[in-house]
Amino acid sequence: MDEVALRSLIPGVLGVLVRRGADFAAAEDAVQDALVEALRVWPADPPRDPKGWLVTVAWRRFLDVVRADAARRRREDLIDEEPPPGPVPAVDDTLRLYFLCAHPSLSPSSAVALTLRAVGGLTTRQIAQAYLVPEATMAQRISRAKRTVSGVRLDQPGDVATVLRVLYLVFNEGYSGDVDLAAEAIRLTRQLAAAIDHPEVAGLLALMLLHHARRAGRTAPDGSLVPLAEQDRSRWDTTLIAEGVGILQTALSRDRLGEFQAQAAIAALHADAPTAAETDWVQIVEWYDELVRLTGNPIARLNRAVAVGEADGPRAGLAALAALDDTLPRYTAVAAYLHERDGDPDRAAGLYADAARRAASLAERDHLNRQAARLNSRRPDKPVGRVRRRW
Repeated sequence: MDEVALRSLIPGVLGVLVRRGADFAAAEDAVQDALVEALRVWPADPPRDPKGWLVTVAWRRFLDVVRADAARRRREDLIDEEPPPGPVPAVDDTLRLYFLCAHPSLSPSSAVALTLRAVGGLTTRQIAQAYLVPEATMAQRISRAKRTVSGVRLDQPGDVATVLRVLYLVFNEGYSGDVDLAAEAIRLTRQLAAAIDHPEVAGLLALMLLHHARRAGRTAPDGSLVPLAEQDRSRWDTTLIAEGVGILQTALSRDRLGEFQAQAAIAALHADAPTAAETDWVQIVEWYDELVRLTGNPIARLNRAVAVGEADGPRAGLAALAALDDTLPRYTAVAAYLHERDGDPDRAAGLYADAARRAASLAERDHLNRQAARLNSRRPDKPVGRVRRRW
């Protein structure tokens, strides 16, 4: 059974239950129960109307909970007014659910988890596995998030920027376990792009596609990281690149530049270069200037320093880096790279080793340690001097 197609039905089913009067948290639980039942029943007996089947089963699960909960007797009128089975009106609730799940009162991690559960249709176990946390921990996080938004009306206006930030966080989580979060984020962003005409939604989708297109080249067969300049570009997905560039060009033509469009333009310039040596670093610096102007983001400034170092030489890059806070993530790794390019391998090796100790992931730590070892292996053996005793 196509689980991706099954999950794509979830926003519509959840929206039907909420419009019928179900509390969001209870409706989401009921939809998850219906999903489990579908996975059990459909392979042997697929329904003619999958969405209608899910609505019927989820609504019955919801009513079962209502009947069992004496504290919810005020909802007994819902039991007496159960709608008869039949075709479900074609109403797209995806956009409303995005805004609800990205509620400003939620922490970013809770908003991501709730989006994956309610809009993505993933189980708590799958989300926990993807985030490498215990299932009980993720269940508590999702429960708190649902309680937070349970009283929010679905017809309240939402914040597109918040929704896009949540989707960007999902994408950046990458993948682990049996759920590829990068692919899941692209699927969800496609849904959002189909529901809302907004250049930044298109910009985020283009950015995801362009980054995802390079995925096969990012790691070596042994799982180690491969820097962009050393990647085998024949392994990049040219179909995704063409789609991402096309979406980006359409968005940019509307002259409503946003941060995701600027990031996508930088990614497109990398993807467009036949070789690393042919990368248009001057134009990339210009796009980073736009990105810094739009966001003031210190990480964008850090990445700009790298681009300046490529466009105008490592000394210029180091000068740009010196103006930044040295506690920024990956600051030390960038300094190591620029010092190596500036002809100072000894200092670069020390900085690579220091950056490895601060790395956020095992793969990044191993990569930085290899860089330090590579430079140290090129150093001539120093004569061992006589040890002097200090009294």
